[in-house]
Amino acid sequence: AVRAAHKAGAAWGRLPAKERSARLRRWYELMMENKEELARIITAENGKPLKEAQGEIVYSASFLEWFAEEARRIYGDVIPASAKDRRVLVLKQPVGVAAIITPWNFPSAMITRKVGAALAAGCTVVVKPAEDTPLSALALGELANQAGIPAGVYNVVPCSRQQTAAVGEVLCTDPLVSKISFTGSTATGKILLKHAAGTVKRVSMELGGHAPFIVFDSANVDRAVAGALASKYRNSGQTCVCTNRFLVQKGIHDEFVEKFAKAIEKELHVGNGFDAKTTQGPLINEKAVEKVEKHIKDAVSQGASVVTGGKRHSLGKNFFEPTLLSNVTTKMLCTQEETFGPLAPVIRFETEAEAVAIANAANVGLAGYFYSQDPAQIWRVAEQLEVGMVGVNEGIISSVECPFGGVKESGLGREGSKYGIDEYLEIKYVCFGGL
Repeated sequence: AVRAAHKAGAAWGRLPAKERSARLRRWYELMMENKEELARIITAENGKPLKEAQGEIVYSASFLEWFAEEARRIYGDVIPASAKDRRVLVLKQPVGVAAIITPWNFPSAMITRKVGAALAAGCTVVVKPAEDTPLSALALGELANQAGIPAGVYNVVPCSRQQTAAVGEVLCTDPLVSKISFTGSTATGKILLKHAAGTVKRVSMELGGHAPFIVFDSANVDRAVAGALASKYRNSGQTCVCTNRFLVQKGIHDEFVEKFAKAIEKELHVGNGFDAKTTQGPLINEKAVEKVEKHIKDAVSQGASVVTGGKRHSLGKNFFEPTLLSNVTTKMLCTQEETFGPLAPVIRFETEAEAVAIANAANVGLAGYFYSQDPAQIWRVAEQLEVGMVGVNEGIISSVECPFGGVKESGLGREGSKYGIDEYLEIKYVCFGGL
């Protein structure tokens, strides 16, 4: 696959930007024409409710549309020279073959967010989808074919769980691969970075999160509850920007917990993803369920209270009740690790400084959220939170126009937006002398 990508790279990179744009645009159109089938594939392979899967396909396709447009805006520069007989130019050129390693929780969107930028820049790709969700990657490949994207430009290498580490190592060490883009856990990202260091590859890493969701006394509590529900329980809590810790100021703490519990019980429905009323599908596997149970058991043993939920759902072993904990402290596992499941722990705090300190205590910083109606506080906290993305009075913040990525151990680089294509471009300086 790497050799096929390398072989196809020269022709694809030399294709006029307008032509690459047209092929990406056609790929986007085909995704939209087939969005129902693509959504059903997602629900079948990872359990996501069909409505969420349909939303993911529209979101996924939008990256192809966006980068089809950005392909024609890869501008260079002319720099005023220090000598009159020289001209100084800056060109932007594709980095080469990009290895794309993606997770199971957004099996379509995590591919197009990377591949759209790579192909727009003139790179070719080898995609290694998560072992749990290979079908979405293969379906995208079929549509890429139909869109007229040449053989070798988009390659897919599915593999078993047993082979994942070996395939990842090959992609990170092969000298024909120039770039690694990975979305997944921080632990795996560190391993891939070590592998990539041997040949000094360009890397983009979108790694683990531990998102705080702060509700200040000045917040509109009803809006905060709505935002909390959307941020925490999307995809059953299995997204990298899901809230993992709720910090609620003492003046509105009890009201927030009461209203949040009622909203969970009224609006969330656990079930088969193909059932129209389902909002919460199964977790991805048994290991994921065991982690949620471990976090709840640890918290309760240290004095936390289960407000609602707290156990596996009667539907089956991978289904878990949406759970809300109160009386949570920063010493509990659920506030120290990313749960990646439908668990909402609530910590009571007193001052703004205390909340910011708790939020920033993590060694990762992907997304953070807070609710406040105090303009001065909004500016202070937005600037002080050590994360790559901040939602102010909003629980869902991802969009194609905006740069997605984190700080600290949450990763390197940005995806989407006008900045996303830069990850796949090299800057070349040309000094034209003797004039």
